Amino acid sequence: MGSVKHLMMEEYENMTSVEQSIADFFIKNEEYMDFSARNISRILYISNATLSRFAKKCGYKGYRELVFDYEKELQEQINEDSISELAKKVKCTYGGLLEEVFQQLDEEKICQAAEMVSSYKRVLVCGLGSSGYAASEMAFRMMRLGLQIQSVTDSQVIQMAAAVADEDCLMIAISLSGNTQTITEAIRIAKSRGAGVVLITANREAEIDCDVVLYTATSRNLDQGIAISPQFPILVLTDIFYGYYFKNDTKIKRQRYHMTLETLNKKKS
Repeated sequence: MGSVKHLMMEEYENMTSVEQSIADFFIKNEEYMDFSARNISRILYISNATLSRFAKKCGYKGYRELVFDYEKELQEQINEDSISELAKKVKCTYGGLLEEVFQQLDEEKICQAAEMVSSYKRVLVCGLGSSGYAASEMAFRMMRLGLQIQSVTDSQVIQMAAAVADEDCLMIAISLSGNTQTITEAIRIAKSRGAGVVLITANREAEIDCDVVLYTATSRNLDQGIAISPQFPILVLTDIFYGYYFKNDTKIKRQRYHMTLETLNKKKS
């Protein structure tokens, strides 16, 4: 369940005018007070029954349960008053994106993609710009488990890699917008050559021929990196994907992980 204010905003359009006035009160309020049904009924000139119906519309069993969560969140908000407004905005954006990633999570498709990674001889992770950074991070982590994987983050190299892809190759393409021309063209070429393709995107309207599409979260201006790092939702999904891949043949992958770790430690010494 999300934050109380977030739940109120989600259900706002489905509320009556009276219920919307109650939601407005709680959403705009920033002060700790007596939130008992008796006091709030007096302040808003409504009945206890109206408060009860309002709480149920927000997904709670009753008003007391709603207030319990609301007071807890309000106290946390008050404790953060020393944090600048900009920092609060960033924190809120990250929190909202993280919640959205898990709301959009399709475990069946993630399992399918993880099984595909295990069934192909080599894997290419492609992305440009911020998606390219996420592609490099994903390839690095998976390589530690002994996977034959490579990140490709240059537009020309992506096209060349797609041109030599075959039925032994899996391409994991990353594009938040889902309409990056270099990526969509590489997917088309790789598919035509018999390669498997997994797409990670935030665009549910993207019409691209792939074996599996994994959806992640996005936010306004996220592609431009104005508020927070555009890689964040991709990296969260990568962590989840990594966990699903690791749980298959865990013993073998753990051994490979320690082998790569030992090799790195030897080089340091």
